[in-house]
Amino acid sequence: MAARYLAVALVALCSSRSSAQGILSDSAATLDEQQRQQLYAELDRDVAAMQRELSIYKRVVQLVSPSVVHVEARPLPQYRFRRDVEEAGSGVVIRHRDRDYVLTNRHVIKHSDEDGIRLELVDGRQFHPTRIWSDRETDVAVLAVAEPNLTPARIGDSNLMEIGDIVMAFGSPFNLRQSVSRGIISAKGRSNLDLGEGEVQYQNFLQTDAAINPGNSGGPLVNLRGEVIGLNTAIASNSGGNDGIGFSIPANIVVRIAGQLVDQGRVERGFLGVTLDSRFDAQAAQFVGLPRLVGARVTKVTDRSPAAVADLRVDDIILQFNGLPVEDDDHLISLVKLAEIGRDVDLLVLRDGQLLRRRTAIGRLGDFRSPEPAVTEAAARGK
Repeated sequence: MAARYLAVALVALCSSRSSAQGILSDSAATLDEQQRQQLYAELDRDVAAMQRELSIYKRVVQLVSPSVVHVEARPLPQYRFRRDVEEAGSGVVIRHRDRDYVLTNRHVIKHSDEDGIRLELVDGRQFHPTRIWSDRETDVAVLAVAEPNLTPARIGDSNLMEIGDIVMAFGSPFNLRQSVSRGIISAKGRSNLDLGEGEVQYQNFLQTDAAINPGNSGGPLVNLRGEVIGLNTAIASNSGGNDGIGFSIPANIVVRIAGQLVDQGRVERGFLGVTLDSRFDAQAAQFVGLPRLVGARVTKVTDRSPAAVADLRVDDIILQFNGLPVEDDDHLISLVKLAEIGRDVDLLVLRDGQLLRRRTAIGRLGDFRSPEPAVTEAAARGK
């Protein structure tokens, strides 16, 4: 039966192709010179209309390319035979307190040092960083540079990005410098990704279908205003190349972490003040009336914490954090740790079968626990 249908399909295809070729031949044969010129004129008019849109992309490239950095990181001797060592990536120049720095991913440079890292601009200039800071839990790295006359990128507000917004990814995929791809924001608030050695604990990614490949790591994701709204970090792929699922750290998170690393040498994490129930499962979720396992159940509230101010209670189930659905405990922890300290956030809570809305300001983890010690990448390697 299958073979018969295949034969019929082949006959139909051949017949269709023959008919189409005849139509094309007849159509081409009947065009006189005047008609050809008219079609060319119509095509020019339609392309001119498209060019108005395409010129936006060209202008974004002209504005952003001088700020994009190709990063080559020669591994230190003890790492040169490891298969997970990434030796090339991307970065972007930013300005912080009247000084220029290069942002990139920690995983691009973590096996190297200042002398082993070479930075290259679109104009061909090459130089080394003078100092490195990094945050393992978010995969953000900041490189201090002394090169004069750099062009810092303009930073946008990543909180304003919506699903469907057009974006452009810059970087060096497969070591092809200054490459650009285009796509949209496919999703927001992605977390629980298995990245590298599990070091990236706090995740709140933008998802995009703009082509991102090995070598794009650390490069900017840009909106149509030419503003950096993300730092390209990872892909979900069965092949190792682009499958249309890329992830970027929102620029608001990256810039805040970078500023804290430079100014203080450490990152301040957000704090809500709840202990969560790791045994909250699908059966427990069904028992309280949820259609599936979502949210995070509270088992303890810290005194005088932001959670206490919001009147959160034991057995409350936090379903949303500032408009984002909470998937599980780890997701809520990431959202809180990455939240801006002092920022008001809205919480959607399920309590005794009733949905309640609460609002509170994110606290500083260091006010409730000992602050994390200052660390540079060299110190992290034991140097």
